[in-house]
Amino acid sequence: MPLSEQEQRLLDEMERHLLHNDADVVSAPSGDRTLSYRNLVYGALLLLVGIGGLIAGVIIGDVWGIVVGVVGFAAMLAGVMFAVTPVRRTTPVVPRERAASKPQSSASFMDRMNDRWDRRQDGH
Repeated sequence: MPLSEQEQRLLDEMERHLLHNDADVVSAPSGDRTLSYRNLVYGALLLLVGIGGLIAGVIIGDVWGIVVGVVGFAAMLAGVMFAVTPVRRTTPVVPRERAASKPQSSASFMDRMNDRWDRRQDGH
């Protein structure tokens, strides 16, 4: 079923608004915090230890089994939290050779893509 002219205009306006707002979110600076591969590995290992503890707690099935299961669950939770917690960056991410050889443009990638999209929509 085709859209009416008013519905089409409204849809186009909503799409432009979404693209504009989405570009603002994507191009927002993320700061100097990032995920660490070391923390991801340690968190995954702690998660696996927690799963093992939870399974051991179910197998034991006694009062101690409940304690081991709760400790295993806590270890799983701590592992996930440790893996996804960002750390402060201490060194620059871009190597010096690449940064020196390629000049940085003032507009971000998303800004350039949005400009290209707007030019296409305007018919230029």
